[in-house]
Amino acid sequence: MSNTTTLKTEYKDRIVSSLMKEFGYKSNMQVPVLKKIVINQGLGIAVADKKIIETAVNEITTIAGQKAVATYSKKDISNFKLRRKMPIGVMVTLRHDKMYEFLERLVRVALPRIRDFKGIESKLDGRGNYTLGIEEQIIFPEINIDNISRILGMNITFVTSAKTDEEGYALLREFGLPFKNAKKELI
Repeated sequence: MSNTTTLKTEYKDRIVSSLMKEFGYKSNMQVPVLKKIVINQGLGIAVADKKIIETAVNEITTIAGQKAVATYSKKDISNFKLRRKMPIGVMVTLRHDKMYEFLERLVRVALPRIRDFKGIESKLDGRGNYTLGIEEQIIFPEINIDNISRILGMNITFVTSAKTDEEGYALLREFGLPFKNAKKELI
């Protein structure tokens, strides 16, 4: 069974030619690609309760479809009762097929489940990458709401090979990310 995601084939078939036309690229090798998606959850509250990290690792692993790892503090900060090498977050990096699979689930299933959803901000980082903040992990259908002990947010970073924000924005827009000001030219 070949499990090629539809977004991956859509990128090859439609998005490459669309971006080549929009930006006037000479070769399809110039077209920006989505390199990876990083899901990150900062858990400062885990300083007091170690079980939070375990729960978060399991939840992010379920959401991403790939094993998540705990992240650790680099230095002591006494004001936050933080010691060096204490677990303070969870992250996972998705590439290739798992990345496209996650992106498809995010765009088609998870984002539309957000209450009063009107689109996502279109502010990129200056180098064609985009970070999306999500306030609740329960928007993902893989998470069973009955087993949730606390609502946690996360950051999802889309790393592209785009040189500019315009190219990165166009790539992510073509993938179906619902930006608030996506089609202003139609109005």
